[in-house]
Amino acid sequence: MATGGDGPQLWAISDLHIGYAENRDLVEGMRPESEGDWLLVAGDVAETVEDIHWALKTLAGRFARVIWTPGNHELWTHPSDAVTLRGVARYEHLVEQCRELGVLTPEDPYPVWEGPGGPVAVAPLFLLYDYSFLPSGCTTKEEGLEYAYGTGVVCTDERLLHPDPYPTREDWCRARVAETRRRLAELPEDLPLIPVTHWPLHRHPTQVLRYPEFAMWCGTTLTDDWHRTYPVRTMVYGHLHIPRTTWQDGIRFEEVSVGYPREWRQRRTPPGRLRRILPGTDTPHG
Repeated sequence: MATGGDGPQLWAISDLHIGYAENRDLVEGMRPESEGDWLLVAGDVAETVEDIHWALKTLAGRFARVIWTPGNHELWTHPSDAVTLRGVARYEHLVEQCRELGVLTPEDPYPVWEGPGGPVAVAPLFLLYDYSFLPSGCTTKEEGLEYAYGTGVVCTDERLLHPDPYPTREDWCRARVAETRRRLAELPEDLPLIPVTHWPLHRHPTQVLRYPEFAMWCGTTLTDDWHRTYPVRTMVYGHLHIPRTTWQDGIRFEEVSVGYPREWRQRRTPPGRLRRILPGTDTPHG
């Protein structure tokens, strides 16, 4: 349940993972506080198209606007999913599903939030990763993967996230980065921006990972300066399952993930709480 504030608010959530019954129940309980509330969904809703459709349809029926960008789990070609599409074809299928529901995606024009804290462009970005967040002492993807396999910490993407028709995931990532950079350059320079991605634009949030080698599947150095290059108000992301607020170069980074039940049961805060992005603060605490 969302909490606090008067008037329309811009909320965010990610990593719903509704394949878990407890997390599905959390989605059942998510409600806006006003008719004008928007919800940003930063990826990892579920692994199957059926579950993704159910969750986004449920949320789109409650919020004035829902904006979604995929995480790695949506892009998996999972053996339990009746939809066997791979890579770009799978992503495009999900985009079409969203359009039928009225949910905005990275392929749509970026909407402008005109509520409290606005106007601000909300940009759902689909960027992937390119293995450039390497473990300490490694200088190439090959060295990084060898190290990760040696520790036993390897993302399931290596088996289930196919880049077709691109030769590799990093090729797909570079294409997405190039196209996204082109679109961002078309925005008015004086219009503040809220990028919404699954993978953080900057590496600093990964510094607290229990297994640092997992950072290879968490982003790309190609976007390291985007929070400075563009007029970013707040950077919204998920993926790490470490919900918190950090600041980089004076810019607010907001992780909005729910995570798995075994993770959120250990937290003091109630699970599934929407994170308010606007109205918010642009000033670092402390």
